[in-house]
Amino acid sequence: MASRKDTLVRRASRVRRQIKAVANGRPRLSVHRSSKNIYAQIIDDVAGKTLASASTLDTDLRSSLKTGADTAAATAVGKLLAERASKAGVKDVVFDRGAFIYHGRIKALAEAAREGGLNF
Repeated sequence: MASRKDTLVRRASRVRRQIKAVANGRPRLSVHRSSKNIYAQIIDDVAGKTLASASTLDTDLRSSLKTGADTAAATAVGKLLAERASKAGVKDVVFDRGAFIYHGRIKALAEAAREGGLNF
């Protein structure tokens, strides 16, 4: 029987494989959440570089948030990431949820990024 970690790694790799197949050169918006924080970055897989990133650990957000582990924090990270992406000249991305289900904090971050001007 596979362990929980093995299952999560398999699910994440399956999602990334599907995303890279349909990306058509677009950068990937990768999201990771832990029990205390949420992290997001826009990655150009062709060049192997991170174009923009944001997390609840950023000094801009840290002081204004009550905690880094709720949907309000995820919304703030999504808006900040969209702002940084527009400064970097990125509009179109593909969404990489990793091994996480599109629900709760992951969904809040994605919707805030869409409102901020990212297309996916």
